[in-house]
Amino acid sequence: MSALTFDATGAAREAVEAHVAQLAADGVASRIFAKDHTLWGKAAEDESSKRLGWVDAASVSQPLVADIVALRDAFRAEGVDRIVLCGMGGSSLAPEVITATAGVPLVVLDSTDPEQVAAALSERIEATAVVVSSKSGSTVETDSQRRAFEAAFAAAGIDPKQRVVVVTDPGSPLDAASREAGYRAVFNADPTVGGRYSALTAFGLVPSGLAGVDVQALLDEAEEAAELLREDSADNIGLQLGAALGGTTPLRDKAVIVEAGSGIAGFADWAEQLIAESTGKIGRGVLPVVASVDSPEVSEGAADVLVVRLVSTDGEPTLGENEAAVGGTLASQMLAWEFATAVAGRLLGINPFDQPDVEAAKVAARGLLDARPEPTPANFVEGSIEVRGGEWLGGAATVEEAVKALLSQLGPTGYLSVQAYLDRLAYPQLEGVRDVFAKATGRPTTFGWGPRFLHSTGQYHKGGPAVGVFLQVTAAASNDVEIPERPFTFAQLIEAQAAGDAQVLAEHGRPVLRLHLADRAAGVRQLTELVSALGR
Repeated sequence: MSALTFDATGAAREAVEAHVAQLAADGVASRIFAKDHTLWGKAAEDESSKRLGWVDAASVSQPLVADIVALRDAFRAEGVDRIVLCGMGGSSLAPEVITATAGVPLVVLDSTDPEQVAAALSERIEATAVVVSSKSGSTVETDSQRRAFEAAFAAAGIDPKQRVVVVTDPGSPLDAASREAGYRAVFNADPTVGGRYSALTAFGLVPSGLAGVDVQALLDEAEEAAELLREDSADNIGLQLGAALGGTTPLRDKAVIVEAGSGIAGFADWAEQLIAESTGKIGRGVLPVVASVDSPEVSEGAADVLVVRLVSTDGEPTLGENEAAVGGTLASQMLAWEFATAVAGRLLGINPFDQPDVEAAKVAARGLLDARPEPTPANFVEGSIEVRGGEWLGGAATVEEAVKALLSQLGPTGYLSVQAYLDRLAYPQLEGVRDVFAKATGRPTTFGWGPRFLHSTGQYHKGGPAVGVFLQVTAAASNDVEIPERPFTFAQLIEAQAAGDAQVLAEHGRPVLRLHLADRAAGVRQLTELVSALGR
């Protein structure tokens, strides 16, 4: 069943009361499902006219199901039961949520960290198939991962063509090259759906279905949810959620999303990209903050924070002040949040379908890969940590002093973004610094793994309100991985991505503190101990 529930208090409830009746009267819900590209203003019409296919994803994706199931069964008959997804952002976040919620194993390789790549390459290669997923067909991370896996298959005596499955837009460079190469299967997604809205298209369904998820059930849930969301009614939960996200007065532009019994694994990480990349532009937007029910942002009641709880549809949620609660099955929630984000974009006066600032970091990274400049000298070194920062560092001579100098740049409406360019599977304890920083600063704090956040919250950091300060953590690799037929390695690629993003942030006037761990394990220990001390 795809029932959706919604409740709200305080500013969120006031936003619903202020906007939903008018949204219904204006026919916003039915117009979205009719693909009315005029809903977001003249400047957005061109992009919107090409990006509303997600409203039909549940029906348009139906023909994929039989092909996915047939390929899954064929792989299993051949002893291939380990599926690796090479993808970034919208190509990886939805399948990770779908498979985790279903309890189905899927290896998600959404990193260029050489140690994480090496780990993915080393396990049961004889039983592995790889889904290479890229909307544009030119994503450097995904292309590099594909090349590495093809080399690993060949080294193991396996024909790479039989183990590579491609998901891409029709007509993309990857589409043509994959068909010419003769890969096992090429699935085309609907080109009228943007990456962050693609959960119920081939990008979400192919890797999930090959891993063992019942994707037909997902589409059935979404079909039912669509019937509820298309209604121009004040009871439309999608309109209510959209009003809460984008219609509070004054705008509570930090949406703290917490798991509170929904039963959906990692949903907030998927919603983070959807909201940040859709709304963070032209100096405005809503910053999603992935947190827990015990996180400081939930209890401290900051005037710019809206708490959104992901809850079960059973029973009444317990809400504090200025909170909203959303319940529903996985596919219904995905469609509801896509719809609500589009509604929030209308209220915010932005185009929810473009991402004008994402390309800047990619361009900077490519430039650094081509030029290969010497690393910027460290301001100083303490233990295993090299410290690099701007003039705002002042006379800081220790890592603690440098971190405090960065935090001193936080304004009353600011936020801290911690960005870790490391193996997220090997060092999950790093995420624990988020709550500590939030408590120590009294300000919302986000945590992102690099380079994957470049395909999600990266848009907001450059295009949204200029109130963020950034702590970038990078690390030396004990083992590098070559990228066949490319003049750079994975270690050089991730270094260029980190340096390129820091460069663009600095050019936008954002303070960036870079802590480079010369020794990974020792550096992680040193950093986590330092942050723990800040929280005491």
